[in-house]
Amino acid sequence: MAKIDAFFKLMNEQGASDLHLVSGQPPALRIRGEMERIKYKVLDDDELKSMLYEIAPEHKVKVFEETGDIDFGYDVLGIARYRANFFKQKYGVAAVFRLIPEEIMTAKQLGLPEVITKLATLPRGLVLVTGPTGSGKSTTLAAIIDVANRTRKDHIITVEDPIEFVHQSQGCIVNHREVGVHTKTFTAALRGALREDPDIILVGEMRDLETIRLAIEAASTGHLVFSTLHTSSAPKTVDRVIEVFPASEQAQIRSTLSDGLRAVVAQVLFKRIDKKGRIPALEILIANPAVRNLIREAKTHQIPSMIQTGKKYGMQLLDDAIMDLLNKGMISPDDAYSKSNDKARFRPFLKTPPTDFTEA
Repeated sequence: MAKIDAFFKLMNEQGASDLHLVSGQPPALRIRGEMERIKYKVLDDDELKSMLYEIAPEHKVKVFEETGDIDFGYDVLGIARYRANFFKQKYGVAAVFRLIPEEIMTAKQLGLPEVITKLATLPRGLVLVTGPTGSGKSTTLAAIIDVANRTRKDHIITVEDPIEFVHQSQGCIVNHREVGVHTKTFTAALRGALREDPDIILVGEMRDLETIRLAIEAASTGHLVFSTLHTSSAPKTVDRVIEVFPASEQAQIRSTLSDGLRAVVAQVLFKRIDKKGRIPALEILIANPAVRNLIREAKTHQIPSMIQTGKKYGMQLLDDAIMDLLNKGMISPDDAYSKSNDKARFRPFLKTPPTDFTEA
């Protein structure tokens, strides 16, 4: 048993989602979205480095020494799996470990709308799940892939850095590939995937132009592609994808994306006040013919009004989802206000509305 495993045991006991180990500071856990210090000594750089290197693959240590950053997956037998990130900072090494539950939660258990599970039945196209770091994007995607795995008879390939949720082949054959271990880059894996008879491709993150280009190409040539972006709304997601490309290519990409896009799910995670746990609020854009036309004609600023009128397709605005959770007494007014887009809509719920400098 590695020395660091004691911290993972504590994480499990406390119900923490993340473990932070930083040279020059005591360890800390993120519990229900908030950082809490562990009653432990300040970590010395050499001691922490020894602790981290004990569990890191040898080739990853070499990369870390050269670049100052690495990601990999780490399993603690009988406890859980973790996504590890090591990085160098002013006072030495540091690491953050994110819990990856062994049991894949269903969309119903996660409180996701029914339309989310229907995305697993699509024959082809691009589905993007977006949101800030720690908003539950990977968990939502895992729930969708789980539905596909149980209900379809297809080939699923996942390309991740590192592998997070592990799906055992059920109705589908599932192949997991980790960047840096089983393939050099997302781009190389995607190029290879197109020759590996896939029906569904999960790309852990669309990080660069070439990965985005290949994902759109795969979605346009008969594959169902799922991926993530760090964007806060459906319109911004569409704009981000297009703006990555050179100006000379953007008109063509608009046309290709409008044909291939099937849905955008933008989510934010809230701490529940009615019981322990967290719950997501989702903005859902379904790419019906009217939405595709807006994308093609560069009128993405009109997408929010299209979402409002598309409720019969399962569409919803983020603020409407937040308001629903607030009205049900699941989240606090302060949290709803801080994470909403239209702050004015939520100000009446606050006991002491702040002066919002962002509205100045």
